[in-house]
Amino acid sequence: MALLVCAASAGFAQKLNGAGATFPAPIYSKWFSEYHTLHSNVEINYQPIGSGGGIRQVTAGTVDFGATDGPMTDQQLAESKIKVMHIPTVLGAVVPIYNLPGVSQELKFSPDVLADIYLHKITNWNDARIAKDNPGVKLPNLEIIVIRRSDGSGTTFIFTDYLSKVSSEWKSSVGAATAVQWPAGLGGKGNEGVAGLVRQMNGAIGYVELIYAMQNKIPFGYVRNAAGQWVKATTDGVTAAAASVKSMPADYRVSITNAPGKEAYPIASFTWLLIPVHPTDAAKGQILKDFLGWMLEHGESEATSLYYAPLPASVQAKVKATIAQMK
Repeated sequence: MALLVCAASAGFAQKLNGAGATFPAPIYSKWFSEYHTLHSNVEINYQPIGSGGGIRQVTAGTVDFGATDGPMTDQQLAESKIKVMHIPTVLGAVVPIYNLPGVSQELKFSPDVLADIYLHKITNWNDARIAKDNPGVKLPNLEIIVIRRSDGSGTTFIFTDYLSKVSSEWKSSVGAATAVQWPAGLGGKGNEGVAGLVRQMNGAIGYVELIYAMQNKIPFGYVRNAAGQWVKATTDGVTAAAASVKSMPADYRVSITNAPGKEAYPIASFTWLLIPVHPTDAAKGQILKDFLGWMLEHGESEATSLYYAPLPASVQAKVKATIAQMK
């Protein structure tokens, strides 16, 4: 804090650069703007280039912090030039969006159907298995156009992590990662790119973070959860999924997809900032520490306004203790 005060008194403008996930970009943009209003000498620039890009840039030392929705692997951590820590910020939901002209009812997607659509085994909207999940809905004889991410993406990690848990074939043939070998589909860059393609193409299906579906007014479906309940993504459903974590790991790397519980939304995740343990610029390190403290005290209360879920109180307390130990 002393460095922060010195920088302010000397009239320096501190600029921090970060890059990574598009999943939390709307809330990060809001937070960084508000923090700048409170600290006019501090400007935090964030480029939503995808989680894969965020991991690459922070581990190469080309940005002051990164962001990801898919936690770094043990191998990535071991190979990184810079030691980084994962700091969870909020939770969000990934939703199956679709563009189906003439269908006004909200569709339901069972886990095996979602997996087989993306495995390119279900290729038409009037397939009997989709119809079984949606009795009374007049499904068109229309080809399913699969839309997925073209860039390294934490949203892709969340979606494929979920599919790997509900489909043994997906797990063995595709797996879970920020970038995978897709069996089929057209690629869009960022959550914005996927949302845009689905809006433009009749018969399209895609996956995006909840706020992108809400802001673009794109229909998204119910998903059957691990308890057998049909649930639509809400912040309460994401919070219920987070409650399944009984013991948060010390490094915060945890998966909550396909969580148990009647109310749990199954395609949910924490998202993380990637913070260098030993920042090369001590003043910037202190600013990040101060920002994270502000985030916990003030930012979390704003999460639901943008369709994210705040960190559970127990996780906030743990993160607060972690921040206190930052140098």
